[in-house]
Amino acid sequence: MYVMSSTPNVLVYLLVMSYCVVKIACRVEFTNIKCNSEDKEFSDFEYCYLKSVNRSYKYLSLKVNLFQVPVTKFSTKFGLYKRFSGYKPFLYNFTVNGCNFLKRPKSFPVVSYFYEIFKDYSNMNHSCPYDHDIIVDKLTIERINNRFSKTLTFPEGDYMFEFHFLAYGINRAVVKVYFTLS
Repeated sequence: MYVMSSTPNVLVYLLVMSYCVVKIACRVEFTNIKCNSEDKEFSDFEYCYLKSVNRSYKYLSLKVNLFQVPVTKFSTKFGLYKRFSGYKPFLYNFTVNGCNFLKRPKSFPVVSYFYEIFKDYSNMNHSCPYDHDIIVDKLTIERINNRFSKTLTFPEGDYMFEFHFLAYGINRAVVKVYFTLS
């Protein structure tokens, strides 16, 4: 008799778990990208765009031309924002010394989590100095989808990554990547 009464409990548990698993499965979609050079004598964007190849394959590409090379000191202000009557800070907002981070990425675990998203699609995979243009080539939405829905789950909504790139303590460029998590 005990076995019979636990069988419905197991079935209810499995149904609830399968509902939760289906409910957690999320999808990320790029909605926009904005790139702005704050100091056109130092750097400028050659291109910055989203490309939709088909309904399931979208990617982001950008190229920054550096005019004053080599760059031996840079930092990045990074913020994750969620839309609540305008974009408001959500979980992460920090500044990191880029040269130190790229020398020892494992010593900055939160930064590493986000850096891993675009590392394989960029030529920013070495430490200072930078004596070449910076490229992010065909960063797929699947890479972000994996980070935001499988590795660490985030609530549904509209989000924005905001990056401020500083060289020698001066803000040189701002990149805003907008996406939806549904």
